[in-house]
Amino acid sequence: MKIGFIGAGNMATAIIGGLVRADFNKKDIYVYDLFEEKLNAFSQTGISISPSSKELTKEADIIVVAVKPQQYSQVLEEISEAADFNKTFVSIAAGITVEFVRRKLQKDVPVVRVMPNTPLLLGKGATAISPSENVADEVFEVVKGMFESSGVVEILPESLMNAVISVNGSSPAYIYLFAKAVCDSAEAQGIDRDVAMKLFTSVLEGSAEMLRSSGDDPDTLIQKVSSKGGTTIAALERFYENGFCRTVDEAMRACTKRAEELASEA
Repeated sequence: MKIGFIGAGNMATAIIGGLVRADFNKKDIYVYDLFEEKLNAFSQTGISISPSSKELTKEADIIVVAVKPQQYSQVLEEISEAADFNKTFVSIAAGITVEFVRRKLQKDVPVVRVMPNTPLLLGKGATAISPSENVADEVFEVVKGMFESSGVVEILPESLMNAVISVNGSSPAYIYLFAKAVCDSAEAQGIDRDVAMKLFTSVLEGSAEMLRSSGDDPDTLIQKVSSKGGTTIAALERFYENGFCRTVDEAMRACTKRAEELASEA
């Protein structure tokens, strides 16, 4: 199958990198972008370059629309004439639904809605994926494989695709903010910032592996780190007093709400 990418930004670059690592034929990967310097960079690696989004759609079997949500409407209208039922369209933008893609293309084409995240760039991605009812099994396996080559993939019903953005799509930013806060405090207490960052990123890696592999749930793992009257309890009490869990919930719900708004603005 030929896979085309409309848009050559970070996410398209990450997905294409995964395809290349999985030994997908570069000549069967097509890219189109408004910015010529991005296309030149791909051309030098052996990736096929398309002269327009419409020509890319004619050429490819799977079309990944890798632009910002606000640009989806224009792009889909540009390629609608070239769209047909033998092609599968992949939406990777927050809030862009299967129904939205079909309405703009004016056809009930097969659509796979995907929510990836930026760690795909390192082959450590976490991707949620949801196919429409008419996506062929063999095509879905190809699309799923595109993201499995760069991390973990989970299949969800489309009704949960807005909510899952707050779990895997936007959540790297939560972790970065937490890391910044920890290092800010460490630096204020006299610890070299680079030292604090090295220690804390290792803590994040180890903690993730404990969550993944220990067999314990988060509450049990918290208890194993905490001892009565100890330092961890002193820190956790401040988190609880300041509504840490409530704040996370409110932030995630705000993320979901914004995803729901984006489709109407596209």
